[in-house]
Amino acid sequence: MRPLDASEIVGLARYAELRAAYRARVIAYKRSRRLGVGDRVSLVFEDRETLRFQVQEMLFVERISAPERVQDELDVYNELVPGADELSATLFVEITEPGRVKPELDRLVGIDEHVLLEVGSGAGASSVRADFDPRQLDEDRISAVQYLRFRLPAAVAARFADSSVPARIRIDHPDYAAAAELPPDVRASLAATLRAEPEVLLPAGSAAPPAPDAIEHETARVRVLRPGGAPDHWVVEAREPCTLLDADAELLAELAGALQLAARRLAASAGACRIEPLRVQEGSPLRWHLVAARRTP
Repeated sequence: MRPLDASEIVGLARYAELRAAYRARVIAYKRSRRLGVGDRVSLVFEDRETLRFQVQEMLFVERISAPERVQDELDVYNELVPGADELSATLFVEITEPGRVKPELDRLVGIDEHVLLEVGSGAGASSVRADFDPRQLDEDRISAVQYLRFRLPAAVAARFADSSVPARIRIDHPDYAAAAELPPDVRASLAATLRAEPEVLLPAGSAAPPAPDAIEHETARVRVLRPGGAPDHWVVEAREPCTLLDADAELLAELAGALQLAARRLAASAGACRIEPLRVQEGSPLRWHLVAARRTP
């Protein structure tokens, strides 16, 4: 399956017009690619369309339009595009009770060695163990979202395409044993993934190339920009890879000065602005969004 290309991504303005209808189509499509396995784990099987949706949503929410930053997002998600005779999936550990999140995740450490796709039954069954993304793995903890793929030998892929042959996902972790047969609609959608690329759910090339970001302020370590040149949305960000958890004091001071500068300029032009909260989590870049907010009389 081909990786996603920048020419297939719709710009921010056009995407805002198409988003509601597109989201509805993708949600409906994902229903045929989702499988619950027991009461805590579910898998959503990915392809070019589910991943393009994730790219489009990331660009929209983060207001990313600069070509190099769009390509950065594509590079990340293209790693999840399934190859020939492969099924790619996102595994979710679904825990609704906040106090149970850490104990449940701790209980599932090592799950990366215990997720299988079984095709056939009895003595003639074939099992393919999932390969997890090693960058997400740790010896003593796991995250609630994991990326995996099943690499099917050609003979197993051919049997999987035969709907008369049973197929299931099984988890044989010592603390979580569960199995789920693939329903006919899920099986048909995944078999189609092995045969060809999916139907395009969002027209590509329907907008002009995205406008470049306008730089309002820039130093060696910090910059203030307006994504796509839009006047009502500004971004203050560190230019080097770091998070709030590991940034040095000098960088934090420089960011604070840039944030104040951006807020003053945007408030002066728009009447008022709001600063969206910084997301503090491991791996999150240091970035604030400022959005124009007109004063009420």
